[in-house]
Amino acid sequence: MTDRPAVTPLRRRTLLGAGGLAALAAGGAVLTTAAPGESTRDTGGREPEARIPFHGPTQAGILTRRQPHAHLAALDLLPGVDRPLAAGLLRAWSGAADRMSRGETPVEGEADTGVALGAGPAALTVTFGFGPEFFERLGLTAARPEALGPLPAFPDDRLDPARSGGDLFVQVAADDPLVAVHALRALQRLTRGTALTRWVMSGFTRPPGAGAPDGTHRNLMGQLDGTANPTPAGDPAHRARILVTAPDAPGWLRGGSYVVLRRIRMLLDHWEGLPEAHREQAVGRRVSDGAPLTGGTEHTPVDLDAARPDGVPVIATNAHIRLAAPRGNAGATMLRRGWSYHDGMRADRTVDAGMLFVAWQTDPRTGFVPVQHRLARGDALSRYLVHEASALFVVPAGAAPGEYVGQALLEG
Repeated sequence: MTDRPAVTPLRRRTLLGAGGLAALAAGGAVLTTAAPGESTRDTGGREPEARIPFHGPTQAGILTRRQPHAHLAALDLLPGVDRPLAAGLLRAWSGAADRMSRGETPVEGEADTGVALGAGPAALTVTFGFGPEFFERLGLTAARPEALGPLPAFPDDRLDPARSGGDLFVQVAADDPLVAVHALRALQRLTRGTALTRWVMSGFTRPPGAGAPDGTHRNLMGQLDGTANPTPAGDPAHRARILVTAPDAPGWLRGGSYVVLRRIRMLLDHWEGLPEAHREQAVGRRVSDGAPLTGGTEHTPVDLDAARPDGVPVIATNAHIRLAAPRGNAGATMLRRGWSYHDGMRADRTVDAGMLFVAWQTDPRTGFVPVQHRLARGDALSRYLVHEASALFVVPAGAAPGEYVGQALLEG
């Protein structure tokens, strides 16, 4: 299995002639092309013609770089929808994804809305997943993986059922906001008569080339986020904790993953009034550069055994990075690719903002669950966070040319 399948160059005239549509992608590599002799222009950090192909062994949006604009959505199958109808929806989605990844309209022969006209693919990716009820509704209970069981309840969760769960999951991410929303709307139109949107959450981060360290970004608490993420492309052991690679896994899942989603509101009205030293102690890292309080740079390993002359640990016993470290969680590893969100003000006049936590792993029972249990029992950040929505989905392997995502499951 390769991380970066071959990329087919796109010509600018093809993109513009097709309406400059977003690419819905699964795979790995990103390529930017330009017509010979054409001058470059300021794109605000975007690469309009950056394309990630749809077909590949692993769906894009998992191992690909984080794009600055994202929409996460869950949909519920309508009553009476059977396996052939669900297969038709996934076939239509995959077909639209493949066409848009080549700069064409979502459905051949049909006019498009023009929302993303001229914007290019903009490194857009779309990732599809299935919730527990998807298997129940379609008579596939025997095929539902054991790891797709319900997540346990955690202390202090305040989950909104209307913004949690779902039969189908879609993650849309792109360098351009219009490209991202256009792709989401195109997929929603294809669900008519088959599924209804249950919830949508939208997030953002810094654009590529804006100076953020590779793989990390600042969250709304001011801290660099994702510093300790595994590097699956260069470490097979890490890859095996993110993607399902076991030889006895079903073919439709091998190369796929499990994703946990949490909408985590940050109590910024309280957090922002704390002294910087207090905020750093709660996290265990410096605000300025993300380095651990034990010294070094952002990616210097944390010395959890370091102590001050008086014997007090440098990294507090309730610091976030201590409680979340694999060392204290039986090696639990996740690839976190979250986005920030800001939804204005709440009725109590506090800010409604925080993080859309997105974590990929090979098994949530040995990844997210033990880590969250430990954090819930004493993380210094917990008093400044509220978990308001939660969902777990299994994400199938990518689709080969001529196939659609989930085909081996739905037609097996």
